Amino acid sequence: MSTAGQVIRCRAAVAWESGKPLSIEEVEVAPPQKDEVRIKILFTSLCHTDVYFWDAKGQNPLFPRILGHEAGGIVESVGEGVTDLKPGDHVLPIFTGECKECPHCMSEESNMCDLLRINTDRVGMINDGKSRFSINGKPIYHFLGTSTFSEYTVVHVGQVAKINPHAPLDKVCVLSCGMSTGFGATVNVAKPKKGQSVAIFGLGAVGLAAAEGARVSGASRIIGVDLNPSRFKQAKKFGVTEFVNPKDYNKPVQEVIVEMTGGGVDRSVECTGSIQAMISAFECVHDGWGVAVLVGVPNKDDAFKTHPVNLLNEKTLKGTFFGNFKPRSDIPAVVEKYMNKELELDKFITHTVPFSEINKAFELMLAGEGLRCVIRMDE
Repeated sequence: MSTAGQVIRCRAAVAWESGKPLSIEEVEVAPPQKDEVRIKILFTSLCHTDVYFWDAKGQNPLFPRILGHEAGGIVESVGEGVTDLKPGDHVLPIFTGECKECPHCMSEESNMCDLLRINTDRVGMINDGKSRFSINGKPIYHFLGTSTFSEYTVVHVGQVAKINPHAPLDKVCVLSCGMSTGFGATVNVAKPKKGQSVAIFGLGAVGLAAAEGARVSGASRIIGVDLNPSRFKQAKKFGVTEFVNPKDYNKPVQEVIVEMTGGGVDRSVECTGSIQAMISAFECVHDGWGVAVLVGVPNKDDAFKTHPVNLLNEKTLKGTFFGNFKPRSDIPAVVEKYMNKELELDKFITHTVPFSEINKAFELMLAGEGLRCVIRMDE
């Protein structure tokens, strides 16, 4: 029996207010409108960004809301005008998009789509501004255009990557945000050459994905920088060869790294969001050719301060968004890298929980345990 064109009733984990446990509710999910697809979510994982907006400190508290943006699923039905997706397709919904028509999408250099780039304050669909979720007729807000903490969700077609149907969704779901962000920051933006040295600031999931990118690129030294020494053991699995804890030194960590490497690392990738780490990441690269890439999201009032002579000495500072990947054009190929065993994902997934225990995923992340917790929607 087809559900196309009909309202679907299903379970969703709703955040009613900031910092309070999510509540599993029956929600109504409207059919997809023009340029939208409705997806049956099979696996979703918890990313730090979900926790950030659930906690809502320093953010607009927009509730009730269905969070979630790292996921894998199957297209249930498509709205008017959708031609490149059909029911049954295996897909990853992605928090940013690719309309394929704006100047950014037409450019080979950018992935920052004018229509669909991340907007954390948008609570409805782009088409009409309205929510596709409701409980007893009252709308429930969307999150990042994805809202994957629901058994069914509605997403703009430009935010959906169609992938190999043989790829295991419980593994590749982590490519829809954090893993691609870190991996792409290294391979697409820092671009270390074989045999070069790379420093990674922050050894959470995104930082370890950046280290994985350095490993795949053939870096000779991968230096992990983190304030938490318990992360060092795990990081070895991701190719990190040596570790620096800034707390162990009475001088700036960039000076330590410059000394260790005889002039600085060839590339650095910053994955913490700390302004101090960003400055260190830039100042620890080698003059003449060093490239530092910023990935972490700073607080809104932060400012970056360094001496301009660092730039005059031919150090390069770059920023990146979602690893410079275009969601629809590039992510299917990253999935193929996993399928061809060029990229390892299984080691990122440290926990799995059933949907009914989604709050346990939040507890694990708040306790700093593990990297990614995958939530199985069918339980």
